[in-house]
Amino acid sequence: MDTTQTLAETLKLERLEVNLFRGTTPDEEQRQRIYGGQVIAQSLLAAYETVEDRVCHSLHCYFIRPGDPSIPIIFEVDRSRDGGSFTTRRVIAVQKGQQIFNLAASFQVEEDGYEHQSDMPDAPGWDAVEDDSVVRRRLNPNPPAEDVDWIDRVQPIEMRTVGGRFDVVEPERRDPHQQVWFRARHPIGSDAHMHQVILAYASDMSLLGTSVRPHGVSWRTPGFQSASLDHAMWFHRPTDFNEWHLYVQESPSASGGRGFNLGYIYRASDGALVASCAQEGLMRMRKPRPKA
Repeated sequence: MDTTQTLAETLKLERLEVNLFRGTTPDEEQRQRIYGGQVIAQSLLAAYETVEDRVCHSLHCYFIRPGDPSIPIIFEVDRSRDGGSFTTRRVIAVQKGQQIFNLAASFQVEEDGYEHQSDMPDAPGWDAVEDDSVVRRRLNPNPPAEDVDWIDRVQPIEMRTVGGRFDVVEPERRDPHQQVWFRARHPIGSDAHMHQVILAYASDMSLLGTSVRPHGVSWRTPGFQSASLDHAMWFHRPTDFNEWHLYVQESPSASGGRGFNLGYIYRASDGALVASCAQEGLMRMRKPRPKA
């Protein structure tokens, strides 16, 4: 991503009609398919464009087709319901006349209520953990030409994986648990909705990889195929995503060519649980094609 452009600017949408929006993928992020967190964030942003004075408390979405990063995405918002306390929106993301993704989100007026939460687990502080980009460069001192951009790209989200990132070329087997410190690299500003949008963007990072850890494979393993299938997120408390947060991840199950993952996002400053996530992803080895 161009370091002169903030993530908020990158995710910005163009309004085409009352409930119709257009988003793009920056040139620096042109890959085989669109990063899932981008389309989650832009869909939530499109929904917010049709909601006033309410805050998203949950979203549920499905990844239907790989997105093409070289062309715009059209986001169509269905104003499902505007109730006394809750507002519901459905967003369909379209490319080439086909759905690539859909999202349902619920928004609520702010109100007080009972409170409790699980405690933030023990973890080394963010300042005691190496930046993932440093670890990535150390594990790949002489990368092939096609990997140089991936290794050197300045990511819009700072990430520090407790215990270090595993080697994607020769991955070792690890427990299906991990802790990742993360925060937005660029200032987000005072818009609380945008902090939610960028947190949703970041929530797709590293979560699917949790279910892969016990199996000694990575996206670089020949024949291995992985992709996010669905993603759900619950926002419990407002937060400033320019601060450090601990993303606690676990994968209680993998079966049927799918891995299931749970994530809990805690604010470093006070241990508040600000959001929770659940995701299922494809994880399988492609069967070799029979010789002709």
